[in-house]
Amino acid sequence: MIIGIGVDLISVERVQKAMERSSGGRFKDRVFTVIEQAYCDAMKIKYQHYAARFAAKEAVMKSLGIGWSKGVAWTDIEVINLPSGQPTIKLRGRVAEVAKEKSASIIHVTLSHQAGYAIAAAVAE
Repeated sequence: MIIGIGVDLISVERVQKAMERSSGGRFKDRVFTVIEQAYCDAMKIKYQHYAARFAAKEAVMKSLGIGWSKGVAWTDIEVINLPSGQPTIKLRGRVAEVAKEKSASIIHVTLSHQAGYAIAAAVAE
């Protein structure tokens, strides 16, 4: 059964500027897990990949009907790519608790990006 859906569109430039403004990588460490950072930093156009993951986190929150409060951390949602390249979502912390409360056993996600924008859609099932 579908619990909810979420979509988010973000400017790649917005994420890039936030990362460049952040002293000592604070934004990067607050929003992205070590695994996500390693993946994005290995990419030729890394900010597109960071923006897509940022959008995915927003889309997941929308699919669960919750926002960034009440103990929710950005790193509670992690985007991991399978060997095939397909993105998957790993939940932890408060977001995992909310998903369990809502009986959402899986979050489907799709990402896309181009030079200026990144988009993500999530379905909580």
